[in-house]
Amino acid sequence: MPDEPPCVGDTLLAMRQAQGLTLDNLARKAGVSKSMLSQIERNQANPTVALVWRLANALGVSVGELLGYGPPEPPPIVMVQAHATPSLGSSDGKCELRILGPIDLAGQFEWYELTMQPGGALDSEPHEPGSREHLSVLSGALEVTAGAHNSRIKSGETARYAVDQRHSIRNLGRTTATALLVVLHG
Repeated sequence: MPDEPPCVGDTLLAMRQAQGLTLDNLARKAGVSKSMLSQIERNQANPTVALVWRLANALGVSVGELLGYGPPEPPPIVMVQAHATPSLGSSDGKCELRILGPIDLAGQFEWYELTMQPGGALDSEPHEPGSREHLSVLSGALEVTAGAHNSRIKSGETARYAVDQRHSIRNLGRTTATALLVVLHG
């Protein structure tokens, strides 16, 4: 444990300048006087916890980063509870897509668990050029149409197809089908 409190002056100055903020700009954003900010940056004063919090928020960084500890390390395993997994439903109520992929990768990589009742269908407009879907049927059977081509996929099979054209997934069977759907955007 260090004997001295952390000096945030150098870090504060570097962060303020990196964001192109003047002392005046940051003082207004953080709700603190310009002279106090100047004293902190010159290491002539150490701010209170409340002031560090306000400065960190004004700069859009964590308190730890402002204190010179760097960004927090992500946990080695991130758990998402079943009740916290968002889902999308079709307007007819026959299809559910549970969003399994991380939301920050949406538009690049999307991963879903698809549950489709008999007669259910997902009709989609073209995605970006070069985009592809990978549909792995876990139970039941589904039919995929991509452009003018269609194919039936049975349990245990995977279909990979271009989706930079109109495409659809349908359950023409008599039982509920489940699948994993991965979308790779071009």
